[in-house]
Amino acid sequence: MTDATDREVRPLDGLVVVEFANVLAGPLVGQFCAELGARVIKVEPPGTGDPTRGWYLSGESRDSDVTAYFASANWGKASIALDLGDEEDRGIARRLALAADVVVVGYKPGDETRFGLDYDSLSAHRADLIYLQITAYGADDPRPGFDAIIQAEAGFTFMNGTPDGPPVKMPVALMDLLAAHQLKEGLLLALLKLARTGSGSYLATSLLSAATASLANQASNYLHAGVVPGRMGSEHPNIVPYGNIFHTRDGREFVVAVGTERQFAAFAGALGLETLVTDPRFASNAERVLHRDVLNAQLAERIGTLTAGEVASAMTERKVPFGFVNDMAGVFAQAAARAQCFDGAPGVRTVALSGDIEGSKTLSPPPHLDGNRAEILEWLAGAEADRG
Repeated sequence: MTDATDREVRPLDGLVVVEFANVLAGPLVGQFCAELGARVIKVEPPGTGDPTRGWYLSGESRDSDVTAYFASANWGKASIALDLGDEEDRGIARRLALAADVVVVGYKPGDETRFGLDYDSLSAHRADLIYLQITAYGADDPRPGFDAIIQAEAGFTFMNGTPDGPPVKMPVALMDLLAAHQLKEGLLLALLKLARTGSGSYLATSLLSAATASLANQASNYLHAGVVPGRMGSEHPNIVPYGNIFHTRDGREFVVAVGTERQFAAFAGALGLETLVTDPRFASNAERVLHRDVLNAQLAERIGTLTAGEVASAMTERKVPFGFVNDMAGVFAQAAARAQCFDGAPGVRTVALSGDIEGSKTLSPPPHLDGNRAEILEWLAGAEADRG
């Protein structure tokens, strides 16, 4: 049986990560490493630092350079401000990169070479270096890009929204999150390769390629069936009822996800609508897709007569997948969501694993700009001395 002490094992303990990346995708890779025990050094431009230090919410205090947005991806790091246009600072940045085990770069393609932080020049001195690069569109396209643009260009915005409404951007920077996951997976593969061969790796992804790789069934609907997915609100193009939002009598927004015929029978029974199962229009998922409007109308009418408590009780008894639409306060009222926060601090952990390795529940808070310069330079001098 695995005990709590075993779960606190930090598998990246001793690993040094230097992060030359801003905003979300690259910094999320850095925080992931910090949660698993790595020393993470964040290199920021002087003056303003990571742009998200200035992304204040309306009403958020301007007294700190650690904004709510910056805090979402920078726990457990140390910050040093370096002007890469300055020869001396550029030299320090290069020394940090050569002293690291992992370098995360998020510059526009070509800038890393201009700063002397490209993989070829670094790996010539460190054959075991793991180099992770993220761009907007790929190494051959220097255009800058943010999540909102990539959502649009990768088809997500086109598909998102109601059938009679305009395209809608998702409220979370999901393209950055997807790209970060690609690099985190790449890092783990690179560490496996390093352990087996002693050789480092160069791994790159882009927001656009990560987004395209995540289109899943919507891409297949087009590539295999020739159907261009359109806006369907929260409904699913291939499954009915799935993702539908209904309103209970007392005003709660109820969501159901029926993925099998057994679940549909249980759902109909839970609502006292057993005749739906034998109705030829709804007898199979394929038929329900064709007759979704008729079915949805009947479901909405029935659910509208029930309270949220009655719906929850009936669904739970019949083991039907369901839930209610929560705002952020509702999300963090749940025990599962609270468990994903750092102990005693308002931040969400990126490592959502449980088992033998769970990641740290206590990290140093997001750093102030250049707040760790002295300790970073001291560590660098010691690391260089150790390497000889």
